[in-house]
Amino acid sequence: MTLINRIINQAKLNKQTIVLPEGKDQRTIDAARILHQQNIASIIVLINATDVNEEIGKIQSEGIQVITVEHSEKLNLYSSMLFDLRKEKGMTKEDADKTILNTIYYGVMMVKNSDADGMVAGAATASSDVLRPALQVIKTAPNVKLVSSFFLMDVPNSKHVNNNVFAFSDCGLVVNPNAEELSEIAIQTAKSFDYLTKEEPRVAMLSYSTFGSSSGDLVTKVVTATEIVKKKYPNLKVDGELQLDAAIVPSVAKLKAPHSNVAGYANVLVFPDLQAGNIGYKLVERLANAAAYGPITQGLNSPINDLSRGCSYEDIIAVVAITALQAEAKKSQ
Repeated sequence: MTLINRIINQAKLNKQTIVLPEGKDQRTIDAARILHQQNIASIIVLINATDVNEEIGKIQSEGIQVITVEHSEKLNLYSSMLFDLRKEKGMTKEDADKTILNTIYYGVMMVKNSDADGMVAGAATASSDVLRPALQVIKTAPNVKLVSSFFLMDVPNSKHVNNNVFAFSDCGLVVNPNAEELSEIAIQTAKSFDYLTKEEPRVAMLSYSTFGSSSGDLVTKVVTATEIVKKKYPNLKVDGELQLDAAIVPSVAKLKAPHSNVAGYANVLVFPDLQAGNIGYKLVERLANAAAYGPITQGLNSPINDLSRGCSYEDIIAVVAITALQAEAKKSQ
């Protein structure tokens, strides 16, 4: 069974309500229909009045909840909530009344008001226009200093490697984290990997050096971040700095890091900056024919996840299932 099928089956056990605010996009409609038919999540589709069409009518007749934002009974409530949240930043009530008509903002307010457990968007919206409302309204979770992202990577037929499922972070948000921020990314990604895969996280803090084989400011940052994580979570399996081959290939680990309890078996790979992370996940996705699910946002007070504008309806289904597990994990905290 593939990783995403396991996640989908887990999502079915404790259904969450996920809002899809891009009802004007056919991929969203197709995904909503399958999510509903397969009982993966309770789906709410948002639409503006000008975008109502025959397909919207069809999914309504199939039992999927559709909200036309302009006609919503909660429009004024959400506008007032948004105004209260943003007035110190200069937002007027008139601004809020206009902004709430944007289905992305409306969906975020649904999550804020606990009318939905999470939101997935981005098929027809730029990432910045998805994440900005999330950061403005949902904000970071308690005791979390940084919102970051990760990719779940399902790598088939990995040669010379012990694992097939990995988390790569951060590959989508934090451009050049300092040591403290890198440690936060590692901690959050380990937690995400734990509840999404039900496997023990083994975290490798990646670098071009393994345990002092090279030196420099870039290496020092990774070493310092590793020390911070170990101090905060002494029971978490984490080690670094490690080169990628030492992190995931047992035979290499025996030579380069024989005393590490992570080297050779790492399943959470923390990259030193966004350039390395973004290049790394795309290399694995394209050259190893891996499935890459993400970027999945972590550190928000409630799950809001972004999609690539080139996504398929299958990608939307996968991210909805992941978002549902994030929502379930939040409730269990």
